[in-house]
Amino acid sequence: MHTLYDSDSYTVTHMLANADADDAEAANAAQNPQYPNGIPVMARHGFEIVDKRAGKEVYLDGSWAELFQQHIVAWQVKTPTQEEVEDTLEQYAELAQNPIVVH
Repeated sequence: MHTLYDSDSYTVTHMLANADADDAEAANAAQNPQYPNGIPVMARHGFEIVDKRAGKEVYLDGSWAELFQQHIVAWQVKTPTQEEVEDTLEQYAELAQNPIVVH
């Protein structure tokens, strides 16, 4: 998990698939005769965008994550202003339906 962006309005975190070596231990715990090396798990990664003003978050994975990744690559080529970044994040934040919950 890597925080890519943090401002007064938004936080963007990249959730990496199977990034932790400890996952191997968890997979081994799920071993059975059919899966002697552990139950296969689909590798997934995504981006969590938190709209701090609205108190909501959205998790982008699959094709949404790929589209957002294209924005990140474009930002690496041409450094955007903070306003340009926040305008893009605002578009994605409109998808947010989940309230932020602290455990």
